[in-house]
Amino acid sequence: MTDGQRKKVASSFIAWRFFLVSIVIAAVFVALASRAAYIQILEPDMAIDENNKRTLRVEALHAQRGMIFDRHGKELAVSVPVVSVYADPKALEKSLQQKVLKLAKKQGENIDALQKNSTELAKRSAEIYHNDPRWRELAEVLQSPQNEINDRLRDDLSRRYVYLKRQITPAVANYIDNLNLPGIHLLDESKRYYPAGEVSAHVVGFTNIDGEGIEGIENLFDKALTGADGRRTVRKDAQGREIEVLDERERIEPENITLSIDQRIQGIAYKALKSAVLSFKATSGSAMVVDVKTGEILAMVNSPSFNPNNLADSAPHKRRNRAVTDLFEPGSTVKPLSVLAGLEYGSIAIDEVIDTHPGWMRVGGRLVTDPRNNKEMTLREILKKSSNMGVAKIVQTLPKDYLVRFFQKAGFGEDTGTNMVGESSGLYRPDRRWSDFEIATLSYGYAVSVSTAQLARVYATLGSGGISRPLTILKQEDPMPGERIMQEHNVKAVVQMMESVFEQGGTAPNVKVDGYRVAGKTGTSIKAVAGGYGDEYVGYFAGVGPVSDPRLAVVVMVNEPGGDVYYGGAVSGPAFAEIMSGALRMLNVAPDLETFATLDSESNDG
Repeated sequence: MTDGQRKKVASSFIAWRFFLVSIVIAAVFVALASRAAYIQILEPDMAIDENNKRTLRVEALHAQRGMIFDRHGKELAVSVPVVSVYADPKALEKSLQQKVLKLAKKQGENIDALQKNSTELAKRSAEIYHNDPRWRELAEVLQSPQNEINDRLRDDLSRRYVYLKRQITPAVANYIDNLNLPGIHLLDESKRYYPAGEVSAHVVGFTNIDGEGIEGIENLFDKALTGADGRRTVRKDAQGREIEVLDERERIEPENITLSIDQRIQGIAYKALKSAVLSFKATSGSAMVVDVKTGEILAMVNSPSFNPNNLADSAPHKRRNRAVTDLFEPGSTVKPLSVLAGLEYGSIAIDEVIDTHPGWMRVGGRLVTDPRNNKEMTLREILKKSSNMGVAKIVQTLPKDYLVRFFQKAGFGEDTGTNMVGESSGLYRPDRRWSDFEIATLSYGYAVSVSTAQLARVYATLGSGGISRPLTILKQEDPMPGERIMQEHNVKAVVQMMESVFEQGGTAPNVKVDGYRVAGKTGTSIKAVAGGYGDEYVGYFAGVGPVSDPRLAVVVMVNEPGGDVYYGGAVSGPAFAEIMSGALRMLNVAPDLETFATLDSESNDG
């Protein structure tokens, strides 16, 4: 290159331009480096959050509610898959506005001006919504009024979550999914189903629509049946592929509950009780079957009942588990206890003869009477004829405190041990001052109120030979721990005396228990009302069987039977016989009587 060319190149170089470009480039790099440093060092959380919004996904691992079984593994409560439909009104409105703007753009309108005119934008969004037939289809398939759906979707556009319908079938959910409606989502859930229906409704209970236990076992063991959901946090790429598992928390599986209930016996008891309540036009009834050797409840039924799969017709009075909540004076069913108290104290002997002449006596200024003058009676005859005079004279030989404590020791005034929802401990106050007349009435089942469950526990104690055990609604591997509260030979003697109830001249001669020797006792009490007693009755029948080796205690209570027939032997006796004989056969208990325990004669009052 010549000197002239070098001078020409040098003269064409402009220094300030070079420096300006260099400064601009340097400034750009400094700005980028500063921004990178700001994002990564000073404020990294914002970038991380934005990245997480695009890539992080949290998947719920749902724990389905545990199952409830009877003692043989028969399902009493199961969870079935269902789907719920919910809406995001805010997302729906955003989708409608986008459609409005898209149509306006096609028609050459000023989009910016339309976006600023919120009134016009809302008006056009509503028009698109109402002109879309898919929303009418949604209302029809959900079987909901169109205006109700419109209110939920359009009244408050700031909401992000509102249910449209809970627990729909998968087929309906699939139809809604195919409608492809904006802002409408499906949520997998489960619904509780009760295969036994009304037969075991009061024991099993039910859940609400959110799966929370409300009554019965569902409520009592709600926490154990629920478990806990798990959670899985993963990172996904733009194609939705899982690339990293960041966190995984295992779900806590719920427990399954196995009840002591034998659904076969439960069905027998419910059928017999329902028939008794309907036949005698009674207000209600309860029945229980208890295994005397273990304390397990094999059946607990009430009538009227309800369908836990459809609560639309289940009034509150139908849902009440009357076997543990409702209290009545037990009447003559406690007379075996009064006889036992005398034997345990030693004031009478097994072969004792009690003079009940003239069939009445005055105690504390008030009368104790029998329907007729039975004169001298053995203990067996006292129970056979259900003599008030007989048991009242027996307890006169006892200290008051002894009798009161004896009844308390038998289980009156305390919970039975089931822990069932709403269980009552009865009305019995042993520490109060008792008059002579109250002690007399206590001997034949007044001045104390008990539940069907409490009476069943007392008779289970008789069946076990004097061992008192708490009752349980759960299946047990070993018998419930018990305490001997009565001498075995005295209990066995009284149990054998109770067989006479089924004989001619007894209070239940027409009750038929095929193939088994059964010890029973009828009971009829007048219902207390404010200020005294009314004109309604409660009929009881309680007993144990078979007498040769007792296995079951059965109690049947019929409340307020209509008509002229109201004695316990007549209204509750047939149900007792059906339940006892059917349950013993279900348990394969060998018959201990070759002939039927049936004698044709008129039933006496109990």
